[in-house]
Amino acid sequence: MTGSFWRMVVAGFIAGALSVLVFHQLGFHFAAELGYGRSNLYSMRPVPPWGVPTIVSQCFWGGLWGILGALVVTRLPGALNGALGWILFAATLVLAVNWFVVLPLKGAPVGGGWRLPGVVVVPIVYALWGFGMWLFYTLARKLLR
Repeated sequence: MTGSFWRMVVAGFIAGALSVLVFHQLGFHFAAELGYGRSNLYSMRPVPPWGVPTIVSQCFWGGLWGILGALVVTRLPGALNGALGWILFAATLVLAVNWFVVLPLKGAPVGGGWRLPGVVVVPIVYALWGFGMWLFYTLARKLLR
């Protein structure tokens, strides 16, 4: 594998993790401030089975999604190769996996039970996270040249 591939992987991980810290958490903060949810930002609550803090787990998984985004979105044609592609990647694919796979594996209902305001707020926050991944990925690729 070439150095370019590994730079893409590293940039994707950095983009996904940093975007969780900034855009994902701020999105949920703004939603809570507007009265559309509760604010549980930068949670240090341990996550089973290893007891790592929630925010560390979220950054790790965000980084893995960032790698997948770097491998997929950067190969899309035209306008989908930029911010729009990253936003749609996060707000559709990642959201669908979260709603239909992750939540049921954790014993929660599919789609979080399709309750308001979550079915509106979560896609918006994921889209914001996707925008952040695009921004951080672009910056990381320039820095990793």
